[in-house]
Amino acid sequence: MIQFTDVAKQKVTAYLEVQQKEGLVLRVQITGKSGRSFTYGFGLDEQKNTRPDDVVVDCGGFTAVIDAQSATSLKGATVDWMESVNGAGFSVENPNSAQDVNNPTFKKIQDLLDHEINPAVAGHGGHVTLIDVQGDRVYLQLGGGCQGCGMVDVTLRQGIEVRIKEILPEIAHVIDTTDHAGGTNPYYAAGK
Repeated sequence: MIQFTDVAKQKVTAYLEVQQKEGLVLRVQITGKSGRSFTYGFGLDEQKNTRPDDVVVDCGGFTAVIDAQSATSLKGATVDWMESVNGAGFSVENPNSAQDVNNPTFKKIQDLLDHEINPAVAGHGGHVTLIDVQGDRVYLQLGGGCQGCGMVDVTLRQGIEVRIKEILPEIAHVIDTTDHAGGTNPYYAAGK
């Protein structure tokens, strides 16, 4: 199941000691997806709130509780504590993918991105990441030179979306999840 590095164990144990309350556990859960990776939530909970289908892990000094749905995707994961100039927090090294890579639709879109779309947008320093496929919807994130580019809507609607729908006519919506206002180096910068 899930493992904690010594540094992560020390941080959790120290935080539990500061709380000065008996019966607290560390609840770990998958809160969503970002590209091919999961996003995670960590929080303290009372042990009495543990549900029968939760997975309980003795971490040596504290107990981690994982909901049943998250547990299957956390097998083999390692939690570490990272500190940088941007802040500190847990990081998770997870060998499991957040994507259903066995889904034939996912495979076809990923293959299209890998062999056709990304080589084309790489000329402008861009890249496209497949975030998710849900029914007739494809969620993409554009990065590099595509993030904040003035022509991104044309690239998405008249290029990427057209090619996806040619290969998979059952796809009705291609959704851009990119934060185009963010980023530090868009290909087309505003004039001075």
